[in-house]
Amino acid sequence: FFMQTSEMLRKICMRNLVRKYCRGLTAERKGQLQQKVVTSAVFSGKKEGYLESLSQPFLETRLKENELNPKVLQLIRGENIKYVTPVIKYDRNGFKARERLLVLTQSSAYVVEMAKIKQKIEYSTLKGISTSNLSDGIVVIHVPEDNKQKGDVILQCEHIFEVVTKLCILANKQSLVKVVKGSLRFRVGSGKEGTMVFTVGPEPQVFKDKTGQLTVV
Repeated sequence: FFMQTSEMLRKICMRNLVRKYCRGLTAERKGQLQQKVVTSAVFSGKKEGYLESLSQPFLETRLKENELNPKVLQLIRGENIKYVTPVIKYDRNGFKARERLLVLTQSSAYVVEMAKIKQKIEYSTLKGISTSNLSDGIVVIHVPEDNKQKGDVILQCEHIFEVVTKLCILANKQSLVKVVKGSLRFRVGSGKEGTMVFTVGPEPQVFKDKTGQLTVV
């Protein structure tokens, strides 16, 4: 009887401590923990660098709304901007690297070049999000095969865990995130596909190899 009572008291005490901790959380801290839970579900034990990312808090955004070009703000007016970050976008043909911004609103993801919107992806149409198991910052946003889209979006992000977490939470597509090994296929457009190969080397680089594949080291 004593052991049963002791166990019951221990559980009650633990419950009270947890309740006290949760009630003392600020809204910002609670949001951080909720995001980190999603990051864990997507990446834990799957992608290199995940453990190192645990102690790094996610920022609300990497660029503020007033840092965007006024023309871009005008084009996406009415949408609540949630997150903005600089990215490198790789052309689907030729894989030329281009500096862009990734703008995430409540309903869509935008790839932005200065004052131009280069591509818009509505979350409702998003087909998948892919990244590798290595320590690179590549993410591929898979889009529908229709006339509205030019093809899948290949991006390189400095804060890969933050970007993917924000994207899959806003899109409510956590189950569509894939962490792949070796290679992945992406849609170029007009029914064509390309291949991206992930490998390990002495220094990070992204280039088009002799076979025409995009190689990420």
